[in-house]
Amino acid sequence: METYRNAPSPHSLPMSLSLPPSLSPSTPKLFRLLCACTASQSEHCIDSKMAKTRLACLLTLLSTHCYFSVLAVVLKTSNVAPWTDEFDRIELSCLIESISTSNPRIEWKKITNEGPSYVYFDKKISGDLENRAMIREPATLLITNATRSDTAKYRCEVTAADDQRSFDEIVIDLVVRVKPVMPKCSVPKSVPFGKSAELSCVEEEGFPKSQYQWFKNKEEVPDDHKTSLKFFNSSYTLDADSGTLQFITVRKEDAGEYFCRAKNDAGYAECPPQQMEVYDIDVLGILMGVLVVVIVLMSITAGICCAYKRGYFSTQKQTGNNYKVPAKGDGVDYVRTEDEGDFRHKSSFVI
Repeated sequence: METYRNAPSPHSLPMSLSLPPSLSPSTPKLFRLLCACTASQSEHCIDSKMAKTRLACLLTLLSTHCYFSVLAVVLKTSNVAPWTDEFDRIELSCLIESISTSNPRIEWKKITNEGPSYVYFDKKISGDLENRAMIREPATLLITNATRSDTAKYRCEVTAADDQRSFDEIVIDLVVRVKPVMPKCSVPKSVPFGKSAELSCVEEEGFPKSQYQWFKNKEEVPDDHKTSLKFFNSSYTLDADSGTLQFITVRKEDAGEYFCRAKNDAGYAECPPQQMEVYDIDVLGILMGVLVVVIVLMSITAGICCAYKRGYFSTQKQTGNNYKVPAKGDGVDYVRTEDEGDFRHKSSFVI
């Protein structure tokens, strides 16, 4: 069995004979040893024909690996999930790590639920990014004025016809953050003591979706009322996702000035403060009022009945149809005419 004699350790090599960057400590010992030997006189390291044969094989494998690495297009990116605020610029990096083709074909596609669409094709910006983007050599896409509609996945594709591996791609997930606008708040102006009440807050423009906070007299309402002495006696539930503040049983201490804040990673917005009053229900007053109304109605009814009984509401009138014709004892005949409205003589007296 052949052995290596006087083989220097990699750690004992002269400083001028440092290992190439591609050779890490994990490289097989034999390979590192042979590389060290090529930097010095190989006859001091290899003294057998078998060792020389092994060296030749390793050098052949190394050269073959380097050959195929050079003939392959390889892409990388500095950030696979970039983000930016609306109207700012953002760079989608697509770096060509290795390539041998001098003029590769570069394409960018935007991937949405409707499918992929070109944003860079035939060396021209197109689609949603037209007049808002440019290519920074060799293949990086720079968006100069990002909008909320640019939130999507983007795919960089490079085709190198002269390479052994002629195609590679990288997918980048872009998020454009949008600051919330002023939310729409609903606060009841007055609530009876002991009843329930609901305060709502809605904002739909921000991206990512807004989270909500409620404030009473400029102090934040905690998610759990038991964690604060000021809200310890209150009874409510707060949903930060929907923006609903639900009072189960309103107390006097719950009265105050309320406003809501909608926030996300891009910023926040608030609605104007609104006052909520809590009042007591006067049960005795309500009963007295009902009693007075009942008495008044009963008095009016009794008065109408008395008036009917005394004939104050009689409407009988004498008309021509009700006139009684006198008896014919005087020998004169009376005839009623429409024109006269009364009676006239029909015949003269007879002696």
